[in-house]
Amino acid sequence: MVSFMSSSSRKSSLNKPLKGRGTGNNLAGRFAITLVEIDENDDAIALLETSSPKTEVRHERAKTLISRNQSPDVPFRQSINPYKGCEHGCIYCFARPSHAYLDLSPGLDFETKLVAKTNAALLFQEELAKPNYRCEPIALGINTDAYQPIEKQLAITRQLLEIALAHHQPISLITKSTLILRDLDILIQMAAKRLIHVAISVTTLDNDLKRILEPRTASGKTRLQVIKKLRKAGIPVTVLIAPIIPFINDNELESIVAACAKVGAQSVNYIMLRLPHEVAPLFEDWLKQHYTERAEHVLKRIMDMRGGKLYDSRFGKRMTGEGVFADLIKQRFHSARRKHGLDNNRLSSLDCRHFKVPPKEGDQMALF
Repeated sequence: MVSFMSSSSRKSSLNKPLKGRGTGNNLAGRFAITLVEIDENDDAIALLETSSPKTEVRHERAKTLISRNQSPDVPFRQSINPYKGCEHGCIYCFARPSHAYLDLSPGLDFETKLVAKTNAALLFQEELAKPNYRCEPIALGINTDAYQPIEKQLAITRQLLEIALAHHQPISLITKSTLILRDLDILIQMAAKRLIHVAISVTTLDNDLKRILEPRTASGKTRLQVIKKLRKAGIPVTVLIAPIIPFINDNELESIVAACAKVGAQSVNYIMLRLPHEVAPLFEDWLKQHYTERAEHVLKRIMDMRGGKLYDSRFGKRMTGEGVFADLIKQRFHSARRKHGLDNNRLSSLDCRHFKVPPKEGDQMALF
């Protein structure tokens, strides 16, 4: 058990890039009560603030596991997140603001102060066994990657998959990690029963961009190999090009679609960059650090797609944006998808018909 010292009360960090981290900025979350100004002229504080912190993991016994969603923008109504925070460090991650609810910063804390729901497997069985539970697909790893590095030791995601297989509960997974290949034995069995869809996120094939955009993730080329191996094993795979960032990776759109089709992906979709709450200032800092001359141009184009703001939360608009640039991206995407035979969704639907209610504690079957 690791307890965290809250750092969300700082107004900001020194905002210098940290090797292997998406941001060095530990800006205060929007619920922080007090703010502390950092004296950037203090050499001792400067050294502390710019040294790359180690990852801390707190073990949590969650009270609930399955979340319900009513958004018309996403193709699922139920989801599970075995972890809070994500060591991958993607600067654009829409889940960063959720760390503010923990009194932690959506900045560096989100990448370094993680929470693992160690009782997730037990909760999963309990919730599947509830009288009012009705089987429908569950999305696994939506807010943060279910296969981020700490999963290698904790194996919470694997435990959840084992339970899903045992009770014929359909799962859709999204990840950008090679660690998913560890669980091929389970995924193959689930695929045979139409219980699994996998989405692999491919943001860029440029490894230099990947290092600063998604520092602790596999390269784009490695992710293509993951797609290839999953498809060879008979696992249904779609690709999510997310996010598309104007003048940063939008030039790769067609090449990503082509590369994913070549390795066997069955469908592909995209999401435009989203900058909710604290993600906006974090991303703006990142732009100015890494793309100084281009930063204002990128931000202006984002605002052009978001009604003059950096973010528009309206359903139907937040995933794709609107305006001339958003329309151009849409046209390019659909053209590339048709060219490579991915214009029809070739993923078969997940099968909920054979769901088996887990035995409750005290049931006779629970003895076996």
